[in-house]
Amino acid sequence: MKMTVALSSLIETVRQAAGDGRALRIRGGGSKDFYGGTPVGDILDTRDLQGILSYEPSELVVTVAAGTPLISLEALLAQNGQCLAFEPPRHGSDRRHTTVGGMVAAGLAGPARAVVGGVRDYVLGATLLNGKGELLSFGGQVMKNVAGYDVSRLLAGSMGTLGVICEVSLKVLPIAPMTLTLRFDLDQSTALRRLNEWAGQPLPLSASAWWDDVLVLRLRGAEAAVQAAHRRLGGEIIPEEFAHGFWEGLRDQRDEFFHNAERAIESGAALWRLSVAPTAPRLNLAGEQLIEWGGAQRWVVTTALPAVLQEAAAAARGHATLFRGGPRGDASVAAPLSAPLLRLHRQVKAAFDPHHLFNRQRLHPAL
Repeated sequence: MKMTVALSSLIETVRQAAGDGRALRIRGGGSKDFYGGTPVGDILDTRDLQGILSYEPSELVVTVAAGTPLISLEALLAQNGQCLAFEPPRHGSDRRHTTVGGMVAAGLAGPARAVVGGVRDYVLGATLLNGKGELLSFGGQVMKNVAGYDVSRLLAGSMGTLGVICEVSLKVLPIAPMTLTLRFDLDQSTALRRLNEWAGQPLPLSASAWWDDVLVLRLRGAEAAVQAAHRRLGGEIIPEEFAHGFWEGLRDQRDEFFHNAERAIESGAALWRLSVAPTAPRLNLAGEQLIEWGGAQRWVVTTALPAVLQEAAAAARGHATLFRGGPRGDASVAAPLSAPLLRLHRQVKAAFDPHHLFNRQRLHPAL
């Protein structure tokens, strides 16, 4: 009943805004207000859309209302020995503020992303409130539900620019039987070389992180496979009570590197996220760097100009995103778009949000 009332209220608000030409800022807990272009418009609060709508542990699928706190969903999954394998980050000092809808809209994933895939790989279906005040359903609750365009996965990473995500169906996975974390003292170039060598081998790699001449590697899977990989790789075992805290801190950006980044941002620096080819060599950039995803994700805290970061990322066959700090007007979650791609983005935006109501300029300055 509460869900129905909340949906009716959202629909009415959207229709009124469409009639007035008024911008709307879709917001759950606000844990990612820092991300992308500066939020504009009246707040459209989704937190009344709460609840687990259906859950079939044996089918590995759950359907959730978008305003549901992410930690509530993860607690339920853990009770059944299951998880969201892509480890979505829970930003902010209070993890209760991160919602499932915000998780999908932001499209961010944690340490395991390079191995298990990202958010869109786990979205099976979604219900969307578009810019005309219409409720649209896409996808379903099974993997082989393919009818027309895969719009539900298009919502992952769209930053709310296409509409209000009201509910989402997600694939979940069993929690692995064993996890082991290893430490290696390696400089950046050597660490990158080793990571690329290991990526081509049948090893139960789950996550990696390099910072300050230390490479941390997480193995996850069947006990026999993890133990065999340890014997093959060597490295110093980090006790699980410390390793768990490290990976959780990295996932939620609460570890030492990101605390250092916050202090640097106060002094005028910015935190950049570079998505590059994992085989790219060491990037010659000023500032502190942290490397994840087997070399594919590189965090840089620097005072360098945006053009310097973009050029370095392009040379490494990738792109750079201003993540925190710096002038928000330069922020763009999307990679630099060519004229044809920008035209396609605008056409998709117009199809779902013809009045240009939702989250103006959050994903890209031209959207």
